[in-house]
Formats: sequence, C-alpha cells, structure tokens
Amino acid sequence: MDVTTYTDDNFEAEVVKSTTPVLVDFWADWCTPCHMLAPTIDELASDYKGKVKVGKLNVDENPQTPGTFGIMSLPTVLLFEKGKPVKTFVGVQGKEEFKKAIDEVLS
Repeated sequence: MDVTTYTDDNFEAEVVKSTTPVLVDFWADWCTPCHMLAPTIDELASDYKGKVKVGKLNVDENPQTPGTFGIMSLPTVLLFEKGKPVKTFVGVQGKEEFKKAIDEVLS
C-alpha cells in the first residue's frame, strides 16, 4: 500500500515541507463514511505514485493537526501544494473529483 500514515509529529516534515503535492485524508476509526472513502484513497495513492504523496491522519490519535487546519467534519480530505491546502473535500467524494483537483495541481 502506498498510503502514508501522518501524525502530529511528522506532519510538518512530510506534508508542509513536501516539494510534491500531498493529499491528506483526515479520518477516525468510528467514522463509517471514512471507511467508505478508504478504497478511493488507496486507489489514488496507487494511481499517482511518484507524483503525489497520499496519506491518512487519524484525528483521534493526532488532535493537534486537525485543529490547525479547522477540520470539523469527517472525512475531510485536503490537497496541499507547496505546504498550503489548496483544495478541501468534505464527506465522501467520487474518485473523479479528487483526480480533477490533483491533475489541476500537477499541470
């Protein structure tokens, strides 16, 4: 699996300071829609391997980072470019929505 696990401890180094775009899925184990979205996140990690970093951050285990980015609903997925969130997805989205945003950032 090409999905990275992000934490409060590694978020700055892995996401904010990344030279490549990063897609971060903010999720929790108790969140049913988060589990519904997981296969899409896995597919995106595989589809964009080497071009975009794709990872997940468990909000229950890492409460600091979601607060920093104002995450209020789960799942929330942020697309980062040059360390800044450039696109926010709230709730379960189709793979095409993510691909459109990622392709825009890569172009």
